[in-house]
Amino acid sequence: MSISSEAELLGMQKASEAVAYTLREMIKYAEVGMTTKELDAYGEKILNEYKAKSAPFLTYGFPGFTCISIDNEFCHGIPSDKRVLREGELINIDVSAELNGYWSDNGASFVLGQDVNQHQKLVDASKEILKKTLDNIKGGVKISDIGHLMETEAKKRGYKVIKNLGGHGIGRGLHEAPDELLNYRNENDQRRFKKNSVVAIETFISTTSTYADTLQDGWTMVGNKGGFMAQHEHTIVVTDGKPIILTEVNGIFA
Repeated sequence: MSISSEAELLGMQKASEAVAYTLREMIKYAEVGMTTKELDAYGEKILNEYKAKSAPFLTYGFPGFTCISIDNEFCHGIPSDKRVLREGELINIDVSAELNGYWSDNGASFVLGQDVNQHQKLVDASKEILKKTLDNIKGGVKISDIGHLMETEAKKRGYKVIKNLGGHGIGRGLHEAPDELLNYRNENDQRRFKKNSVVAIETFISTTSTYADTLQDGWTMVGNKGGFMAQHEHTIVVTDGKPIILTEVNGIFA
């Protein structure tokens, strides 16, 4: 969507606060021995307190309220009472929701407890790349140039990007134009970011894979060449200068 009034900005701020606070609290709540179903239920509780509705559940009938992906699961992992969190695992939580007709989205990868499996470097790279990306987005900038920046920064750190996942427009629906805000340069993409538009920008930084494949459960995605992936996501409003980070309270950059 494009923000055209104070009321619309306020609506997006409230929806974004709901998803950002939920994500932050879920990360703090996660602990060794807990099931992903328990963690998801905690996220559902917070969304309910805001009177926000889970976007994947509402839009796609997703079997959970948040997406929780563990280790080699790249994204869209289904919460389960059989999946127990373990020390040092790479966890990704993606929280998106609708509140009073406005939609917002954010996500983060983190290491649970001690970094016994050496995932923190990947997590830090993803955060750094998202921050640099957001610092370079403003009205008039080519979308493909931002994708090129993301891939270049990943390669500098010895990583790859997932080419069939990307950010997207958001606001009055979960996915809006512009779609396919990719983590690499698409030479055929001549689009530019527009001032006042609302977009969800997300990294997909990988150790070995360049594409994500969907498992038989119809939701969970894993790498075509295995390995691990870190994702960090903010919903923003594009301006003439630095973007307004609507989901800043999630604490990704803290």
